[in-house]
Amino acid sequence: MAVGNEWINGYLEAILDAGSKLRVQGVSLPPLEPAPALASEESSAAYNPTRYFVEEVVRSFDDQALHKTWTKVVAMRNSQERNNRLENLCWRIWNVARQKKQVERDYSQEVARRKQEQELGSLEAAEDLSELSEGEKETVPKPDGAAAHLSADEQQPQQRTRLARINSEVRLVSDDEDEQSKDRNLYIVLVSIHGLVRGENMELGRDSDTGGQVKYVVELARALAATAGVHRVDLLTRQISCPDVDWTYGEPVEMLERLSSGDDDGDESGGGGAYIVRLPCGPRDQYIPKEELWPHIPEFVDRALSHVTNVARALGEQLQPPPSDAPATALAAPVWPYVIHGHYADAAEVAANLASALNVPMVMTGHSLGRNKLEQLLKLGRMHGPEIQGTYKIARRIEAEETGLDTAEMVVTSTKQEIEEQWGLYDGFDLMVERKLRVRQRRGVSSLGRYMPRMAVIPPGMDFSFVDTQDTADGDGADLQMLIDPVKAKKALPPIWSEILRFFTNPHKPMILALSRPDPKKNITTLLKAYGESRKLRELANLTLILGNRDDIDDMAGGGGTVLTAVLKLIDRYDLYGQVAYPKHHKQTDVPHIYRLAAKTKGVFINPALVEPFGLTIIEAAAYGLPVVATKNGGPVDILKALHNGLLVDPHSAEAITGALLSLLADKGQWLESRRNGLRNIHRFSWPHHCRLYLSHVAAYCDHPSPHQRLRVPGVPAASASMGGDDSLSDSLRGLSLQISVDASSDLNAGDSAALIMDALRRRPAADRREGSGRALGFAPGRRQSLLVVAVDCYCDDGKPDVEQLKKAIDAAMSAGDGAGGRQGYVLSTGMTIPEAAETLKACGADPAGFDALICSSGAEICYPWKELTADEEYSGHVAFRWPGDHVKTVVPRLGKAEDAQASDLAVDVSAGSVHCHAYAATDASKVKKVDSIRQALRMRGFRCNLVYTRACTRLNVIPLSASRPRALRYLSIQWGIDLAKVAVLVGETGDTDREKLLPGLHRTLILPGMVSRGSEQLVRGEDGYATQDVVAMDSPNIVTLAQGQEDDCRICIQGSI
Repeated sequence: MAVGNEWINGYLEAILDAGSKLRVQGVSLPPLEPAPALASEESSAAYNPTRYFVEEVVRSFDDQALHKTWTKVVAMRNSQERNNRLENLCWRIWNVARQKKQVERDYSQEVARRKQEQELGSLEAAEDLSELSEGEKETVPKPDGAAAHLSADEQQPQQRTRLARINSEVRLVSDDEDEQSKDRNLYIVLVSIHGLVRGENMELGRDSDTGGQVKYVVELARALAATAGVHRVDLLTRQISCPDVDWTYGEPVEMLERLSSGDDDGDESGGGGAYIVRLPCGPRDQYIPKEELWPHIPEFVDRALSHVTNVARALGEQLQPPPSDAPATALAAPVWPYVIHGHYADAAEVAANLASALNVPMVMTGHSLGRNKLEQLLKLGRMHGPEIQGTYKIARRIEAEETGLDTAEMVVTSTKQEIEEQWGLYDGFDLMVERKLRVRQRRGVSSLGRYMPRMAVIPPGMDFSFVDTQDTADGDGADLQMLIDPVKAKKALPPIWSEILRFFTNPHKPMILALSRPDPKKNITTLLKAYGESRKLRELANLTLILGNRDDIDDMAGGGGTVLTAVLKLIDRYDLYGQVAYPKHHKQTDVPHIYRLAAKTKGVFINPALVEPFGLTIIEAAAYGLPVVATKNGGPVDILKALHNGLLVDPHSAEAITGALLSLLADKGQWLESRRNGLRNIHRFSWPHHCRLYLSHVAAYCDHPSPHQRLRVPGVPAASASMGGDDSLSDSLRGLSLQISVDASSDLNAGDSAALIMDALRRRPAADRREGSGRALGFAPGRRQSLLVVAVDCYCDDGKPDVEQLKKAIDAAMSAGDGAGGRQGYVLSTGMTIPEAAETLKACGADPAGFDALICSSGAEICYPWKELTADEEYSGHVAFRWPGDHVKTVVPRLGKAEDAQASDLAVDVSAGSVHCHAYAATDASKVKKVDSIRQALRMRGFRCNLVYTRACTRLNVIPLSASRPRALRYLSIQWGIDLAKVAVLVGETGDTDREKLLPGLHRTLILPGMVSRGSEQLVRGEDGYATQDVVAMDSPNIVTLAQGQEDDCRICIQGSI
């Protein structure tokens, strides 16, 4: 039939036969999609022979051979239906092969482009950092690291280097130091959003989101809580109240049982210990996969921020109460988290937002990385970029990981391979630049505004509480016959043993154990082929495959059904009945018993995965005295280097797998030596060891703010209940007194305080004009119960404020607040500078002093106009973290201009700049690059900034990483003690490039149509970026789009929400 290639002929006939059978059964043939999804992550992947043979043809044969096959079939055309189908089939498969080749070509070009950009950025940064100037050489501090010896450049707020920390070497805390650290009372926050997380009876393997990461974070929380000096650990995850899952996942709080530890002093009071805290976000009654969680992350961040703030206050009152001689109004200092640790990309974004809002250190663990997955998907050639993005939201995931790298002080990895081969793919990490920065920091000189997070290799720990002393003995323990024969057993045997042993004709043989989820990447089929094709191996040992839980293979989600079907077919092909066990069900509590059974039979554990990021099962097997055979790709290399308890193999080679298994099983001396080595060295992977190493790295690499840099959370006394006019002056003074305590500097002298009081008294009538004489006394800026934020970006085509439209937005906001009696405050959030905002408000007929705050320069500055029209210094210090200052000022125009642009198309605008905002005037949107492109180029050079196009694409604001309009709003809510649910934000249908980040969250968002004639959102992302629906869920009940001209609806929505 086809150019003499019998393989193609056979595959094509098989496809036609499969289609015929389906038609007989009344089932329609599935479409031959040019890019089927990966089997491991499909929504439904029951075994499909048509898809299997199509993939085999596309994968195995060149498109030229397929074209010749199609040509020959056309030449042999006749009227028979089968030949017509064959002609159509050949053409379609040939077309799929051509598309696969095009995808591979596009991928190669993209890889080459990115590599060139990364090399250029790395070389540019390395050249700047390689040589020390004469001025820098003179600024090397003395050994004591006194700040007085730092240069003026290094003493600027934007140069918050961590010189003393970097100079300290990482070392484990000694036992004596452990005793001294017990009174540190650390509060640690872990974040892991997706999957089903609970402390007991974890449903590992239930779906692709509930796997080893869930077990890891729960056990890490337990272990940290049992470590000396740690008072409380909160594991934040998503609350799921859904009939499809167990009711326990809807419980708001679950206290985890502490691990036994010599450091545990038995104190269980006062909120200490480890807790799983479940916070709702997204659909309340749905358990949704991690790919659909992205637009709901802002809501989770807001709830987490509220939770952490409340816990910090409570711990402060308990652990750090004011001195007995302190005034009655004195408040306890909050106990802020020692570190916030995000696990996986989604939690890394949450942790980055929390750490920036609270000014505390952030740590992240990738677990698996988006760029690595994207590389694998593109290499397969079965999906185009848009299809990958639509299925896996991969661009959104990668940006979340890049955001984590921007903020993280430290990245925890399991292996060195993860650093070099996976994190090296990211814009935000370059190993060469990181090493140069480390050298400069050790020398005590400026890093020129650049930053790279530190990578720390800390292997995961393991809970050894299930390991019995008999498992660590060199002897056989109980006689094998007693284990097999329940009549002779002295005690009841675990039920899982009989469930496994019933498969074997001869249960006395050693057991080869493989334990993983049924995923193609776990490479179980190659293990079965190796076992089936080796007579010696079959005669010597049995094979046990623990591949998750199942009821019916056809009902399994993901690629599990396909893998299990292939397993059963291989068992049948090699006639392995009586030699291979594949139980349908097992519990998490059965896993220790499974390892124990394999060790009792003098068996071997094998992990043949194509790539194993870490390999926790290898450590578990070693703890029960099992020698191991493991893949040479990934984490097992470092594990076996530490344990010396097994052999590494090429997972693609069945012969290598066979040889390694025979080597350990047949040579009892080598088996016993590997067993002893594993048991001797397993302490390196214990949870106590992991936690002490973890805390040592956090202490060495993380920059913990000094007391004056910590976020201040003032108490908000209850509003005065008095409404009588006789108390107006005293109430006003009490309110002003609180304002001063909240917002004024702590070192004001008496004269300044009196002047401030009189100035505020003069301003009060102007601020109260719209609220009438019935205003409730005791409410004032800083003491509101709700906020109304005007964030409508009204600009004309030339970038000047559209006064007419902005006035409509302000009038709508003010009229909606009528009758609030002073309980509601007003905030203007804009990309304009403070003077520009004040001038624009006056042009709109509004008094700036009538606003509680002005968020200006895209969130780089906060101004309290009822005090003075200057930037708040406390907020300026809060956002100064990792701000490169003038070092990045001249870099942005060079990187931000399009290829054909002139120097004047993106030039520094000195008049619109400030200490923490570099402003650039843009003449034409077509002459500048988009935000994501500029940010990428800056990350490659070690600069961490936020970028916002404003004023209808005529201005680019470059601001600190911790600064943005949404974060400024959260800062005010914490400072003023206002629940975000009592905040309403007014936006237009379009706006600045940060508008999409203003929409989601716990606050109510009201979209006013017709207010903004031209925005800047065309410069947010390129065509290959993620979509807006991956950032914000527009169907959220908190987002309301009003009909044009319906101000009454605006008033009702605002009053109903706040």
